[in-house]
Amino acid sequence: MAAGTVPDDAPLEFQQALAAMRAARLRPEVRLGEAPAPQRIAPYAVALTAEVVERRSTGPESDPDELASGRFVLLHDPSAPSPWGGTFRAVTFVRAALEPEMGVDPVLGEVGWAWLVDALHERGATYSHEGGTVTRVVSQSFAALADRPASAEVEVRASWTPETADLTAHLLAWTDLLCTVAGLPPVPDGVTALPARRL
Repeated sequence: MAAGTVPDDAPLEFQQALAAMRAARLRPEVRLGEAPAPQRIAPYAVALTAEVVERRSTGPESDPDELASGRFVLLHDPSAPSPWGGTFRAVTFVRAALEPEMGVDPVLGEVGWAWLVDALHERGATYSHEGGTVTRVVSQSFAALADRPASAEVEVRASWTPETADLTAHLLAWTDLLCTVAGLPPVPDGVTALPARRL
């Protein structure tokens, strides 16, 4: 499916899921857009990309600093494939730079996975058949490149089967994970984030 399009024969529940996700109210630091979706994994799919940005200053000429980026793919197969355990499947990816000392923390994997599980729980996004990996990449330069500082990145790849009819909760949980990995503080209870730039 091309970015921004829905086939005329798409099931109503898939169309409703897309409409709900497109209407989601995101934190202003999250920039969301659509990308070409995978063609062969499921009959219907949509792919969203996101960046978490923070501006250096309030001036109009300031360039945003990218703190994290990721991809959220929603797959739909009315036949409910056995490995999924449902008709929808969320397939996600998140990446962010870390302080080098965090990159060598032995519990980083467990913490990264807990960030995802906590985000889903906080949004009330029930799920099953989950799986994923947390990968750390630590780089240290030598010889002619020795003056470059050490760097570290974390990548969280995960997929799960939504059990709630409202797919918005799953999208919002994923953007919460993006913001957590980016190092942003959570939005306080009772505070509603303003809408980010729309798709």
